[in-house]
Amino acid sequence: MYKSVLLRKTIILLLVALFASALFTTFAFTIAGKSATYLSQTDRSKEQINSLASFFSTYPELIDDEKITDALFSDTSITGNSVFLFSKDGELIYCPTNPSATDSKYFDVYISYIREKMLDKVSLEKNYDSITIGKNLIDKTFIIQQPVYVNGEIQYYIVSVSSISENNQLVNKFVNVLLISTLFVAFGMLIPVYLVTRKIVDPINTISNITREYAAGDFSVRANENYKGEVGEIAKSFNYLADQLSKSISDLTIERNRLKEVFDVITDGIVVVDSDIKPIVVNKTMDTLFDKVQKKNLFTEKLQLIPFDEVWEAFSNVVQTSENYDNTLEGPNYAYHVAIFPKYDIDNVTCIGATGFFRDISEELKLERTRKDYVANISHELRTPLQTLRGLIEPLSDGMVKKEEDRMRYYGIILHETMRLSRLIDDMLELSKLQSRTLAFKTFPFDLNQLLMEVETKFMPVMKDADLTFKVSFNTGELPTVMGNPDRVEQILVILMDNAKKYTPAGGSITIAAEYHEDTDKVFVSVIDTGQGIHEYDINHIFDRFFKADRARGKKGTGLGLAIAKELLTYMGEDITVDSTYGEGTTFTFTLKRVGAQNTWF
Repeated sequence: MYKSVLLRKTIILLLVALFASALFTTFAFTIAGKSATYLSQTDRSKEQINSLASFFSTYPELIDDEKITDALFSDTSITGNSVFLFSKDGELIYCPTNPSATDSKYFDVYISYIREKMLDKVSLEKNYDSITIGKNLIDKTFIIQQPVYVNGEIQYYIVSVSSISENNQLVNKFVNVLLISTLFVAFGMLIPVYLVTRKIVDPINTISNITREYAAGDFSVRANENYKGEVGEIAKSFNYLADQLSKSISDLTIERNRLKEVFDVITDGIVVVDSDIKPIVVNKTMDTLFDKVQKKNLFTEKLQLIPFDEVWEAFSNVVQTSENYDNTLEGPNYAYHVAIFPKYDIDNVTCIGATGFFRDISEELKLERTRKDYVANISHELRTPLQTLRGLIEPLSDGMVKKEEDRMRYYGIILHETMRLSRLIDDMLELSKLQSRTLAFKTFPFDLNQLLMEVETKFMPVMKDADLTFKVSFNTGELPTVMGNPDRVEQILVILMDNAKKYTPAGGSITIAAEYHEDTDKVFVSVIDTGQGIHEYDINHIFDRFFKADRARGKKGTGLGLAIAKELLTYMGEDITVDSTYGEGTTFTFTLKRVGAQNTWF
């Protein structure tokens, strides 16, 4: 409150106005008072000497009467003036016996001045004249002369000398009283002015504080509308402004959140920079988009966001040249498509920044490579039996095979290759249906113990013929009922068993081990062999289509078995893993969920 500029200015203005008024009033009062005193003194003097001149013109014989003259001229306290009587020749006949202090001080000056300046210069057409004498007597001494006519001729002069200095002193006293009263009024007005100004300033300060709250973003504060007059109207206007701003900002916030949600949902990374290439908008995708790329400089904020110097150079070039940028960044483990576009001002004239779009195309390129490999593998796998068939059919067609036993051998090979080709096509179709989810089968509770024993019975002779030791082991005792499709689980086991048999030499062993884990509530089924194992650089591709480990050994097969097994387990919501040491053996393990009370058929 005490820092209020309005309060200080109001008080200063009031004091200046009061002092100016006091000075002007003092000056005017001084001029008017002295003028009124001068005129009043002049009128009294004129009336006095006119009366005396008329009296002595009527009774000239009384001039010589000392009692009369003493009574009329000597007592200045009655008239307030000093009256002199001169003959027509300028001889002083009578002077006051008790002149005022001022008159006595300048007595000789008066006599000399009257004789030299006035008596000889009186116009016969005038009854009186007046003049001031000396610089020190200006506005202080007033002299009036009046001729006394006897028998129509001037015989005497009555001269009145008036001092108005005493009256001026009275005026000065009034002026002093006026100044003092003005000062008292000025100081007395400070309190009501302070109160009135404070009544005005307080609402303004309140509104000013509310404005600061608005600037800080708090639009819940409201001004008091109960003030009367303009302040109340201002308060209403501020409250209306707050309502409108609150609504507008709320709408803008909603729109901003919607845009942010859209930005965050977009799988492409988005970065918007200003003219100084400083990021101002970054969506959530950018947080993890470049995790595959090794950060070059952890102390550079820009490279932490986008770890490519060439991208930041591209941003700078786009801002400078207003030309689009489009490029693909590839590395050993990543591939990104980058598109940067200039951002213009509201007039669409000046480039004020740029917007960059970043998309991880690693999987797309990987899928493209997989597609190409898939086509190449299919071509290769189909070409081999077809070439074999062609090599056998052509000699038969040309009649080159003469012996019946040779033709029968050719026919057997043709039948085998045809069945191989049929199995390859069936496997590809089944895998394609599994991946596209067009091959449907139901899952339901079944007894895994029974299934494993049946598999053991079926494969025991086969393994014996291959000189392999085979067994089924229940490591945790009898297994609980599991959820799945028994036919598909058996198919998975057959694929894993065939794969183990293919890569395990004679004298080795193959084991199916099953155990229940309470912590995961799942049954783990493992197919363990003591075969040649898998190289560490092949193990990550073991479930890829047409992939065959150790192709140089010429093992037969389509390379689709393990891919089909993984897709079957994925369809049932299960998983399969592989653990292998090259030269020692391989273990494939897949899971099956235990059936609980809450499980139902589906």
